[in-house]
Amino acid sequence: MSVLFPLRPAHLALACAVALVAAAPVRAQSLAEVFDVARGYDATYLAARAQADAAQYRVEQVRALMRPSLGLTADYKRVESNTATDTTATGPSAAVAGKQPLFNRANSVTIEQAERSLEVASADLQAAEQELIVRTAQAYFDVLAAQDTLASARAGKTAISEQLASAKRNFEVGTATITDTREAQARFDLSTAQEIAAENDLRVRRLALDQLVGRTGVEPRPLATPVVLPPPVPDSVEAWVSQTETAPSVRRALLGYDIARLETDKARAGHLPTVDFDAAYGRGRTDTDVNTRGVTQNYNGGTSQSSIGVTLRMPLFAGYSIQNRVRETLSLEEQSRNNLDVARRSVAQATRTAFFGVQSGQAQVKALEAAEASTQLALEATQLGYKVGVRVNLDVLNAQTQLFNTRRDLARARYDVIVNSLRLRQAAGQLRPEDITAANQLLAR
Repeated sequence: MSVLFPLRPAHLALACAVALVAAAPVRAQSLAEVFDVARGYDATYLAARAQADAAQYRVEQVRALMRPSLGLTADYKRVESNTATDTTATGPSAAVAGKQPLFNRANSVTIEQAERSLEVASADLQAAEQELIVRTAQAYFDVLAAQDTLASARAGKTAISEQLASAKRNFEVGTATITDTREAQARFDLSTAQEIAAENDLRVRRLALDQLVGRTGVEPRPLATPVVLPPPVPDSVEAWVSQTETAPSVRRALLGYDIARLETDKARAGHLPTVDFDAAYGRGRTDTDVNTRGVTQNYNGGTSQSSIGVTLRMPLFAGYSIQNRVRETLSLEEQSRNNLDVARRSVAQATRTAFFGVQSGQAQVKALEAAEASTQLALEATQLGYKVGVRVNLDVLNAQTQLFNTRRDLARARYDVIVNSLRLRQAAGQLRPEDITAANQLLAR
């Protein structure tokens, strides 16, 4: 049994508004808009940013090693001693003590290492941001590529269905054999399977993009037509390689080498003295009973004491631990230097690979653009030949398939060039959020 409740005017207006919003088309988002949302949602990037923020406070903690320190102690004690005279003392006391390091080479080096670690955290944050730019662009253009693949599959299916209908008509009137119909039917079934696979791939690509930005129904903008892909600037691979010294991975390895050298300095500081400035002041009150041969005397009153001075501590012998620590850090320093060489070589190799990949992709785009025009003309000629009887149905089907596959490959190649251009800047350490704007200019308004 169902009960109907009348809608009030306010409820009716709200329902109409919700229906209009649901029926309204989803506004396409630009790549820059999607990246801005991803930067505020992606957990990997936010974790790197939190780590960089924490590194600042870690440095301030270490800097406290060379700053003054001040402490307060207070107590209330009862002290008894049994000697020739029995003495009992009771009372409170409080003291303030402070210290200012004047010379401590080990602590100074530790501060320098912490400052280098802060720069390492900054390099890690830059690397995370660059990775987020590439992941966002990849997910964005993967959706566009999947849409183009699906559109191509549907267009191909439509064309094949028309060819199938034509083959059936020709067979019915006796101008074609059953073979043409069966070939067209087989190709139609195959196109149906390809359409289903393309739909599923588009669904998966959309889910990946939605997960990256934490929203649903993200609609990317297509490329503006005519598509003009800018070449990489500079156009020399060595010019790109020369910029790799500022790449995050190279900077991190270089900072690691600096930290290793500072660790050697800190180990050698084990032979050096430390000098501190010390000061203290205390006050108390005591109530003392002195029992001598059965006679008890009482003393009470306030007490105070103060001290100020400079303390020198000089290590003399530590069982060869310092010498062996120095040898250990020298070996670790050599390890860090080799890691720096590995980072430089790896980044240079990745930059060269990315540069040639962009060049190859642009050449492939030009070749596919020429192939698209050629296959279009070939399809038209094949269709005309089929009408006059010099071509068979299979020829038309093959020409249609080749055209739609070429269009799909061309769209994919264009997206790959855009993403690989960003990867080139990432490999050279030159990728910035502003580069998203340049890629955004290639999209339709």
